[in-house]
Amino acid sequence: MATLPDLRSRELQAICTLAECGSFVAAALTMNVSQPALTRTVQRVEKALGVALFHRSTRRVETTAAGQEFVTLAQRVLADLRISVENMREISDELRGRNIVSAVMSVAYTQLPRIVARYRESRPGIELQVREGVHGTVMDDVRSGVADMGITYIDDVPNEFSVVSLGREAFHVVMPRNHPLSARAGVTLEALAPYAQVSLPREAQTRRLIDSHAAIAGVPLRHTVTVSQFATVMQFVWAGVGVAIVPGGAVPAALSADLVARPLTRPALSQAIGVVFLKDRGLTPSANGFLAQLRSDWVQVVAPARSRRR
Repeated sequence: MATLPDLRSRELQAICTLAECGSFVAAALTMNVSQPALTRTVQRVEKALGVALFHRSTRRVETTAAGQEFVTLAQRVLADLRISVENMREISDELRGRNIVSAVMSVAYTQLPRIVARYRESRPGIELQVREGVHGTVMDDVRSGVADMGITYIDDVPNEFSVVSLGREAFHVVMPRNHPLSARAGVTLEALAPYAQVSLPREAQTRRLIDSHAAIAGVPLRHTVTVSQFATVMQFVWAGVGVAIVPGGAVPAALSADLVARPLTRPALSQAIGVVFLKDRGLTPSANGFLAQLRSDWVQVVAPARSRRR
């Protein structure tokens, strides 16, 4: 313990702010302190650590190699401190607090609203904030402490995360009812090649998985239109712009838009989906309650068999 430096959270914040701003003037304004006070704080931290954290020049302040390492540590400590303080405040009453959930779009758009509604029936005092994005965004949200947990694809998750599986999502092709492929029980990648596709961005996990298997099969897919939301995908397909390959979680949205869904075959693609959170942080009591609700109410989506309309 004697080797640990005696540093306060305000001092850690000062180092992080200066590293971000690159200027004593800008950092002092950001923290609402005087420049001399900020200078003294930085000097005290450097003396306590025994290393220089910044290179000073007349124009700009640059972070040293040791400074970069310390800033990363300080950011993590501050994030953990914020989470711990919030956790202690929530432990006294699990029915109060705030949960931040980051989810891939197919979940945020389909299953999550129903599950959140059930959760709030028993915990109306808890504020829920939902962030939606692609797989990489969800992982970054959880890793940085912005989100308590993430709901995303878990086939390849780093060891720093705890993982709770919710099941697997098979891919389906959605299209208008009068599309030539709608008469088939399943659709292959090869059959899709002549048709325009409405696709998610290249950085989306589902898009990367589809493109890689198409490349292996030697099938050129026609990504005619790229959009960033599943709701937009369905509207473009409904308008006749093209077909779309979507994970099973998005199938109910397709059916509600009066589209049809057919399983993607040869290859029959699927991906595991689940909940991730950092091992060394755990979950708050209210977040654990939300996880229990997720596991209880999660529905494995299966596209209905093809039927003849009357």
